[in-house]
Amino acid sequence: MKKAFPIFGVVTAVLLVYALYMALIGAPTEQTMGNVQRIFYYHVPSALIGFTLFFVNFGASIFYLIKRKPAADIVALVTAEVGVIFLTVNLVTGPIWARPVWGIWWTWDMRLTSTLVLWLIYVSYLFLRRFSSSGETPTLAAALAVLGALCVPFVYFSIWFFRTQHPQPVIGGGGSIDPRMLHVLLINWLAFSCFAFLVCWSRYRLEVLQREVDEAHALESLMAPRGSVR
Repeated sequence: MKKAFPIFGVVTAVLLVYALYMALIGAPTEQTMGNVQRIFYYHVPSALIGFTLFFVNFGASIFYLIKRKPAADIVALVTAEVGVIFLTVNLVTGPIWARPVWGIWWTWDMRLTSTLVLWLIYVSYLFLRRFSSSGETPTLAAALAVLGALCVPFVYFSIWFFRTQHPQPVIGGGGSIDPRMLHVLLINWLAFSCFAFLVCWSRYRLEVLQREVDEAHALESLMAPRGSVR
């Protein structure tokens, strides 16, 4: 596994560079919005990857609640962290795209509001994991993750059932997209997916090491003679 990590890292870097080139140069320019539409190739994949990681977090949380396996808890933590990063990218690129197209930075429509609520839920999850020292923290976090995961389908389908500023989905929702644009979108989705996996992989290894160190320090403290000064 250690040998595969740098190889996968190089492949991911090449994919990211190629995806950037295709998004900025290779993709055709949208006739109505112009070059600002190219944010689409970052805005949409970041949301999809964030949603995917939250579902992985959901599965790992359920598994932890049932089996109480530390590895499942680590997967839940890691995917929540990386998922929040990608959803943050989505929330930042959205207003940048909206300002020249809609004439506003933000509007409290159902898609935008529900996405922000989802982001706040998982930020709360991370705050709970970071600042709570209770032994029940993983269990409480897992329960919160279940709530967050239930919000993901609502965010995705909100533009199907509510009138929002967002257009209908261009994939599977009655919309349309130029095949060349779809090709670039899929390339960026693949590149960002590989990057997300690489970050999760690194973060998982780091968290495992951190917990091993914490356990060693705890054991050392228990074995230290009473009254000794360190």
